[in-house]
Amino acid sequence: MYSETTRDIQVTVTPVYLDGQSSPSENHYVWAYQVRIENIGRETVRLRTRHWRITDATGHTQEVRGPGVVGEQPLLGPGEHFEYTSGCPLSTPSGLMVGSYAMEDAEGALFDVAIPAFSLDSPHDTHRPN
Repeated sequence: MYSETTRDIQVTVTPVYLDGQSSPSENHYVWAYQVRIENIGRETVRLRTRHWRITDATGHTQEVRGPGVVGEQPLLGPGEHFEYTSGCPLSTPSGLMVGSYAMEDAEGALFDVAIPAFSLDSPHDTHRPN
C-alpha cells in the first residue's frame, strides 16, 4: 500500500498483479490498482481531472490525462472518501506509476493532489531492486 497526503486529501493506492489476465509468454502483464481518495480536511472538494505517468521496465513512459476517474468526478465533503479500481497492462514484468489529480475547492480554484509513486511488480520480474 502506498499513501500520500496533499492539502488534506489523502490518496492511498494498492496494486495487485493479475496472473489470470497476464500472458508472460506474449509479454503481456496486467495489474489492478485500488485507489482510495479521502478528504481529511474541512472543505468540500471535487476531483476534476487525472494525470498518470506509467513507466515500464525498459524506461518507456506513457502519459494518461482525462476528466475524472472511472467516468466520475466525485464530490468529497469533510470526512468523505471515494474508492475505485482500475487497471494497467504493460509489456514488461514490472513498472512504475505516479500521478496527480486536479481538485476544485468550494471557490472554484484548482489545485493538484499527488498520487504516490507505486511499483507494479510481478513474479516474472527477474530484476528485483536491492
